[in-house]
Amino acid sequence: MSNTPDEGAPLSANPLTRAVLEIDTYTSGLGWDQPARLFALVDTAHLRSREPGLADQLGLGDETTGGLTPIEQEELPSGAALDEFLATIAWPDVIAGCALTVERLMLPPSAEAAMPDGLGDAELASWVARHPERQEVRMTVAVLRDGTRESAVRLREKDSPTEVLTGPDLVPGLADALAATFE
Repeated sequence: MSNTPDEGAPLSANPLTRAVLEIDTYTSGLGWDQPARLFALVDTAHLRSREPGLADQLGLGDETTGGLTPIEQEELPSGAALDEFLATIAWPDVIAGCALTVERLMLPPSAEAAMPDGLGDAELASWVARHPERQEVRMTVAVLRDGTRESAVRLREKDSPTEVLTGPDLVPGLADALAATFE
């Protein structure tokens, strides 16, 4: 990935928001129905000074602006529950933060009242998948060691860089799980 903003993508002065939007743009280019992807976030200036070869490979020349560079990690193990997998991660000190992008089905709050009681996880997932108001979303959530958070949410039906919602509290449970990888 490079730090060049895509045409039409919103610009941000916040390095974490820029990194989240860069990851969102990268994953949107891969299409939908993708597996979850994990990224380490490293300080770009530190990366250029300590690992110039890697910085060159990533296209991070001296003119590159921005404070954080996302580096995609190995594919997540298939079949493992996301929360269980995240509980196994411990980042080295050089990693400033991390981010995860994942696709999910979401329902509007109004659908919650119609949800049948006593459903197990598999039955609930099936019920949501059949619900006429379901929305497919891609969520990119990032956290820094100091607890700073940022998220981007993209609806499949509004798949455009100008329709991406951003904010620190959009996916609090996932942000909490990512923050725990730094404890």
